[in-house]
Amino acid sequence: MADGGPELLTRLLNEHAATLVLYARQWTREPEDIVQNAFVQLMRERTAPANVVGWLYRVVRNGAISAARSSATRARHESQAAHRGEPWFAPNPGEAIDAKMATQALAALDPDLREVIVLRLWAGFSFEQIAELTQTSTSTAHRRYAVGLTALRERPAPCANPTNQTT
Repeated sequence: MADGGPELLTRLLNEHAATLVLYARQWTREPEDIVQNAFVQLMRERTAPANVVGWLYRVVRNGAISAARSSATRARHESQAAHRGEPWFAPNPGEAIDAKMATQALAALDPDLREVIVLRLWAGFSFEQIAELTQTSTSTAHRRYAVGLTALRERPAPCANPTNQTT
């Protein structure tokens, strides 16, 4: 943006950046990134648009809507991929644990709790290893494990296999 120079850019940032962030927030969770990208685009323009402020709002609006669409698409694809994944348990009619119910119980847990339980029970990680991997403290890893187990125990009979009950 040769014709406006750094003075124009500084003035626009000071006068409009906060309002542009507020404007972008209605569509995206990363409004600051969208506004920053708009100003970068403005700097790349050979000449300043006739209505610079209007141009900034249009670029921010388009960027925020595009980011929201991308985020929704990514979330949908991630959700579909997660549901297509391999089950955590292999069904075995002779087992006391119903694989489908146990998988549903784990899936219902908060992701932080589920992660710790899977690492502890399936991977055999120590709480120190879990803390290092999840970038938390050992006590946080232990607390998440305990809270997750409590939540699993409070679910209605996730381990009951009617074909394996004795009377």
